[in-house]
Amino acid sequence: MIRLFATHPTAANILMMALAVLGLVALPTLQRDTFPVVPSSEVEVRISYPGASPAEVERGICAAVEDPVRAVDNLSELTCLARDNQAVLTAEIVEGADMQRFYNDVTAAVDGVSGLPDQAESPVGRIVERIASVATVAVTGPEDPHVLLAYADQLAESLTDDPRITRAEVAGFSDREIAVELSADALQRFGLTISDLATALTRSSLDMPAGTLEGSQGDALIRFLGERRSAGELASVPLTSSPGGAEVTLGDVATITTRFADPWQASYYNGQRAALINVTKTESQDALRVMDALKARLDAARAEAPGNIALELSSDGTSNIIERLRIISANGIQGLILVLVTMWLFFGLRLSFWVSMGLPVSFLGAVFAMQVFGLTINMMTMVALLVAIGLLMDDAIVISENIERRRRAGESALDAAVNGAVQVAPGVLASFLTTAMIVGPLAFMSGSIGAVLKYIPITLMIVLIVSLIEAFLILPNHLSHSLKDDGPGRISAAVNRGFDWVRDRIVLPFSSLTLRFRYLTLGVAAFLLLFSATPYTGGFIKFQSFPQLESDTVEARFLLVQGAPLERTEQRVKKAVKALEKINAELTPEQPDGQALVQSYTVSYGVNADTPETGPHMATISARLLPAGVRTTEVTAILDAWKKATGPLPDMAALRFTDKERGVGGKAIDIRLQGNDLADLETTAREMRRFFMDFEGVRDVTYDLKPGKPEYIVTLHPEAAGALGITARDVATTLRAAFRGDTGLELRDGQGTIDIVARLDADNRATAADIAALRLRGQDNALVPLSAVADITASRGYASIQRIDGRRTVSVQGTINPAVANARELMAALKSDFLPKLADKRPGVSVSILGEAEDTATTGNSLMRNLVIGLIGVYLILSFQFRSFIQPVAVLAVIPLGAVGVIWGHMALGLQISLPSLVGLATLAGVVVNDSILLVVFIKERLETGADMMDAARDAAGDRFRAIFLTSLTTVAGLAPLLFETSTQAQLLRPIVASLAFGLTGATLMALFVTPAVFAILHDLRLIRVASDKDASEGKPGAV
Repeated sequence: MIRLFATHPTAANILMMALAVLGLVALPTLQRDTFPVVPSSEVEVRISYPGASPAEVERGICAAVEDPVRAVDNLSELTCLARDNQAVLTAEIVEGADMQRFYNDVTAAVDGVSGLPDQAESPVGRIVERIASVATVAVTGPEDPHVLLAYADQLAESLTDDPRITRAEVAGFSDREIAVELSADALQRFGLTISDLATALTRSSLDMPAGTLEGSQGDALIRFLGERRSAGELASVPLTSSPGGAEVTLGDVATITTRFADPWQASYYNGQRAALINVTKTESQDALRVMDALKARLDAARAEAPGNIALELSSDGTSNIIERLRIISANGIQGLILVLVTMWLFFGLRLSFWVSMGLPVSFLGAVFAMQVFGLTINMMTMVALLVAIGLLMDDAIVISENIERRRRAGESALDAAVNGAVQVAPGVLASFLTTAMIVGPLAFMSGSIGAVLKYIPITLMIVLIVSLIEAFLILPNHLSHSLKDDGPGRISAAVNRGFDWVRDRIVLPFSSLTLRFRYLTLGVAAFLLLFSATPYTGGFIKFQSFPQLESDTVEARFLLVQGAPLERTEQRVKKAVKALEKINAELTPEQPDGQALVQSYTVSYGVNADTPETGPHMATISARLLPAGVRTTEVTAILDAWKKATGPLPDMAALRFTDKERGVGGKAIDIRLQGNDLADLETTAREMRRFFMDFEGVRDVTYDLKPGKPEYIVTLHPEAAGALGITARDVATTLRAAFRGDTGLELRDGQGTIDIVARLDADNRATAADIAALRLRGQDNALVPLSAVADITASRGYASIQRIDGRRTVSVQGTINPAVANARELMAALKSDFLPKLADKRPGVSVSILGEAEDTATTGNSLMRNLVIGLIGVYLILSFQFRSFIQPVAVLAVIPLGAVGVIWGHMALGLQISLPSLVGLATLAGVVVNDSILLVVFIKERLETGADMMDAARDAAGDRFRAIFLTSLTTVAGLAPLLFETSTQAQLLRPIVASLAFGLTGATLMALFVTPAVFAILHDLRLIRVASDKDASEGKPGAV
């Protein structure tokens, strides 16, 4: 095949153009994002239970559905969240199982439950999609919120007319309703109950089919239309007659208004009432293309909008994507230039040009393969391509150097190209297989962090396979046409002379020294490895699961005690807004050109991403900052300053200052408490929160078991109620009508559906006395106060109750400043100082450590397991290649030495060891063995000619120094720009690059001397026998 492509006049160029064209066609279609798309893993089923408390939802729904669902195949974890009026069931699938089948099994199990309460509504299930926010549009201007909502709805609908925008939803408003409210006095004056009101509304507002008219000219439907379609029409509904005989209508006794059902659901943009249009994307959409479409639509909308309408982007989820991809692309171009310069210095312009041509061809071919396999352009695949810049040159350098050497020896250009490529093919293929054996298994890392990191080895494997094709089928053809008899240029000749001087005056003498004292050499290498662990064991370098991402949005999330009025929440929010304005004024002068640090802010009431609750007791302030690539202040410093400026706030159940970045892995603090007694769980959670808050750098530790709203329990007196002809159902339906107001009626207009509610007015449903005074219709139409037939007692439950795998659960969660605190140390302190005491005090409470610790353990264990599998594969390949089970030890011995450079490199750059660092170290193992293979192969070749072991080992270090140095140098040159990138957005990538660059540098230098020494030691121990040994045993001359 090599000869065919080398001799064919067009085959190599056809293949090259095919790879290039396919890649160029595929490139614009690749999806771009910050992280790879991770498949959905959860099925959610919601069951509404109107009017029920969390305790009732737990008893009536969660307990009934858990056992059937837990019997479903491929269930990893089942969560049931009981909250006011609803149960939310979340089933997590086992990794790798079929999601559609799992969804069908879960929903079928829920639908098959027969013991649900009568008032519970039908279950609604869905596969939880990973929906990412693209941007939020703030619409401000009109003072009337109804006008504002109408315009926002119209704009959101027009945005989705563009096929690139599939989701645009308006937030900042609750559902609309027509509220029919009247006082208890009016009901008593006309002898009515609240239930009479609801009955009258239902009777007077009908819209129903009445059958079919069948005639000779065809059939026609008959429909009765008596539906009241406005507040004015509802006012004319007749209720009863006055003592004078006049008709009493609904409008005579009630106030009828069209309004928002929950007025506390409101949003403000820079202090103005606003409608927020949230534009999101699905897993398969490209965020940047969605943003381009959104900006075009907004430009058109601004041109047509009334003068009092303002449209602004209050958040932009693509700014970080653009900045991060720009950084990687810019550093990749710089690395590519450095690689080309390095090649030119050693090989001259002509040879380096054709060798370097393999880079764009291989990349474009890899881009096409990425599209075929459904990969995206993201930080993980981009860093893999960046790493590949250097790795791709290894095979090309080996092949082109051998071709050039044969050409200099006198072969024709064609023969040199074919024979040179064929000669090194076994070694190159062996090197590729060893790299693939280590890098390949890393693509099967598990856990949420592994699901992201695994795309680095996947992309590397794709690029390496394509580059192998290019190196064997395209490169020889080009070199056969371009190699000439003239020598290298003056610069290349000078560089090579200097290189030869280093080899002869430094490398060879030092190699002889290390071989002479080979046992000391091995001991020093072992000492360096052990000594290099001291920065980690001594705490100078710590471990964190994943480097923190720099966000462009910070948030303050407020959660007051349930039942707190909107006015109290507004007071707390106003104080935090003033604090935000204060730190903005203080930090803005430090920013480039004095740009405002806080670009804008949004306040949303009734919203808090940390809790499933909703109500006037919660709010979120979201501030959009100057982009991370521009500002000089890190987000952690901004959050700390904002929290300090805000100060303590009373009546807070939780207040959290956080960024809005979509990170990888779980929270730094995430502890699961499980047991049967909620009081024990609450006490334990409170104590654990205090324990964590005593550590410096720990912030915003909360637990999710919060007090609920005050609750009044109505208990019927059977004897008194029976005597008056009142049943439990009469009491329940009257209470529901008076305070909830459900009528089951709704209207539709151009903006959607409007519910009709009929209940007591706000002044008559404010206290327990209003409940007691509620009147019911008894025997002989007599009106009876509720207090005559029932007791009313006050209590207070919990805002929500969470059950996981059938057990009551409380989660304690928190964040840390990674520059001050370390999650691993916190978990170690928890295990040693807190949990033993807890086991003695409350043995019924079990504790599980989740979040970052669990994700790190899952991914880290799978990483180590797959690395061991890869190393075993490398050993078997080398055993086959060397025809020995002992000789591969000399190759594998260099792998641990890579950790020396990794640790000291991280320390020099001020980086922590993280999972990306370990992925880099594992990838490094697949690279450094190639250098050792070259050394061992050369030693064996020299020994087979009868050379002495010491001479063969010394000559191997000298003769292979050039190839080993160049392959390592091109790899490090490709990584160097990103290694020293100072942008905050690049900090996620620096650990893996540092592992490869510093690890490869250290391992290359040590492998050059340690591998020959290990091989010689194995020979000393008679574990390796060579030709000279056989000669010696037979008494032949030259034997050792």
